Amino acid sequence: MARLLSLNEAMSLRRAWKAEGRRVVFTNGCFDLLHAGHVRYLEAARILGDRLLIGLNSDGSIRRIKGPRRPVTPQAERAEILLALASVDGVVLFEEDTPLRIIEALIPDILVKGSDWSPDRIVGREQVESNGGCVATIPLLEGRSTSGLIRAAGLRSPDPGDDPRRP
Repeated sequence: MARLLSLNEAMSLRRAWKAEGRRVVFTNGCFDLLHAGHVRYLEAARILGDRLLIGLNSDGSIRRIKGPRRPVTPQAERAEILLALASVDGVVLFEEDTPLRIIEALIPDILVKGSDWSPDRIVGREQVESNGGCVATIPLLEGRSTSGLIRAAGLRSPDPGDDPRRP
């Protein structure tokens, strides 16, 4: 059963899964307004391994990255929604601007990001690859983004730092 995990709990699960020979996939993001692009991305990530862990940016982290008007959905609700997906095995919240601390602690077998990230910009790539893991990128669903949903719904103008290509 998927659940919200502390980093220590995620590390314990990672060790247990590794002992069972299971391949652990890790991805991260804001997942502010969950849309079909997010769901398809997470399903594709899960197919790459046996378990999927998500590093979820905290509300404070998102405000620093995307501006004071974000997130639209509070972190507890974002985590609850992600945990309801069959493809997700666990969520770890992080306060930092990047998931590097989580990636260094877990050393997943497969690190996944959207295809809008070039390999040299993927945080944690070196740590995963130097430990025998791999990095994969997954194509994004064209025309789907949280910023686009915000604009289409007329909820509020995205902050200047919002990148409409980001999930």
